[in-house]
Parts: sequence; structure tokens; C-alpha cells
Amino acid sequence: MMREGSRGVATTLVLGGIVSVQVGAAFATTLFDELGPGGTVFLRIAFAALLLLAIWRPPLRLGAGEARRDVVLLGLVLAAMNLSFYVALDRIPLGIAVTLEFVGPLGVAIAGSRRRLDLLWVGLAAAGLLLLSPGPGSDLDALGVAMALVAGCFWGAYILLTARVGRALPGGGGLAIAMGIAALAALPVGLAGGGAELLDPELLAVGLAIGVLSSALPYSLELEALRRLPEGTFGVLMSLEPAVAATVGFVGLDQDLAAREVVAIGLVLAASAGALRAAGTPRAAEV
Repeated sequence: MMREGSRGVATTLVLGGIVSVQVGAAFATTLFDELGPGGTVFLRIAFAALLLLAIWRPPLRLGAGEARRDVVLLGLVLAAMNLSFYVALDRIPLGIAVTLEFVGPLGVAIAGSRRRLDLLWVGLAAAGLLLLSPGPGSDLDALGVAMALVAGCFWGAYILLTARVGRALPGGGGLAIAMGIAALAALPVGLAGGGAELLDPELLAVGLAIGVLSSALPYSLELEALRRLPEGTFGVLMSLEPAVAATVGFVGLDQDLAAREVVAIGLVLAASAGALRAAGTPRAAEV
């Protein structure tokens, strides 16, 4: 059984990561005009990789078997998740992008439970997503919506893989190597999107801040949280992400939301809160 103190620490880690990543996302939008989503993602991941590798100094060889495979997969998933999300963020408001992306954590949470009441949470989430879907009278970009949903699928994979890597390897070495793999995977897209602008000192400084706020800090916090929480419970704790994103988008980016969009975000939040009570604990979390 998990001690209450351990659960409280894990919850604090998750909340800290949520706030950090959304503030970083708001900063990232300031680079889109010069670097595009691809160049911005590359700077974010590259700086995060450098920081994590310097902190943890992991061995270059992870051995063979499932641990090495999971680290490589985690790196590829990190690159794909961030790129698809930034493409979405370039086209739709932050709060809506994160709400759509949240299908990943919500799916992980519901998959951890086997109760009939889960159908209600699925229905609420589906209603919220339907309200956010582009349709008659909607000004949401269809590609932006699609890429946010794709990012959500990768987000779900990220949660599962991070939990596996965190339990198999000590410290943050596995995450550091995975981030390095992600940077290499994002390099071609970054060069194509940013070009020579990637060498601009001012843009590099902003990219460093984004790397810390959006990747190095939150991913490290989540890695530690996932050592203490089942994946399902972690996924539902992330239910605050859309609300935090909408708040950051409104305050920092002046992104207003229509009443229909506010209702949609509320439905997804309600589904997540309900799923928290129904989330199963398939195995005891490590303390």
C-alpha cells in the first residue's frame, strides 16, 4: 500500500510539472514566427537533453533487453509527441490543444479500471471532444485538432513508457538518454523549420528557457511521480492540465475561449475527476 506522505509528494510533483510545462508552452509560441513548430521543438528537446545528460551522466550503454528497447521507444515517442503538439499549438489555442491532447492520459486512466461507471466518463469526455471538433460555425483549424489528438496518443504511450523506464533504471539516466534520442530524431525537422535562425543568440536563450520549463523540469518531476503512483492514477491527476493550459493561454497569450469551448473543457475535466474515483490500482506503487 502507498503511504499518504508518498501520495502527497507524488501529487505535488505532478502539479508542479503541469504548471511548468504550460508556462513553457506559452513561451514556445513566441518562437513560431522565426523557427516554426519544428525548430522550436528541436531547441526545446535539445536543451533539455543537454541539461539532463549533464545532471545524470548516464552510462552510454544500457545493456540489452526490454530496458534498452523502452528507452529508445521513449525517445522516439517524446519527439513525436512534442512535434505533433507544437504543430497543433501553432493552429489552435493552448487550452483547446491540451484538452484534445488529454485523450491520452484519460485513456490510460480508464484502461486501468474495469468498472461500468467508466462508460459515463467516456461519454462525458466524448461529448467534450465533440464540442471541440471542427464543424459548421467552428473556427477551429481541422489540422490543428487532428494533430492535438495525435499528440494525445503519443502522450498515453509516454506515460506507460516513462513508468517502465523509471522502474527499470535508477535515477534519471534513462530519461536523459531518451531525451538525447528524441533530440536526434527531431534534428532534421528542426533544421528544416529553423535553419540558420537556430543560431540566433536571443532565440537560443528563449529555447533554453523552454527546454527547462517544458521538458527537463516537468519530465523529471513526472518520472519521480510515476515511481510512486500507478499509471492510471497519474493519468487522471493530469486532468488539471486543460484547465491550467486554458488559464495560461488566457493570461499569458490573450486567448479567449467561447462559451461552447469552456463547456467542452469542463466536460473533459468532469470525466477525468470521475475517472479518478474509478481508477484501479493494478499493482502496488513503489515508494
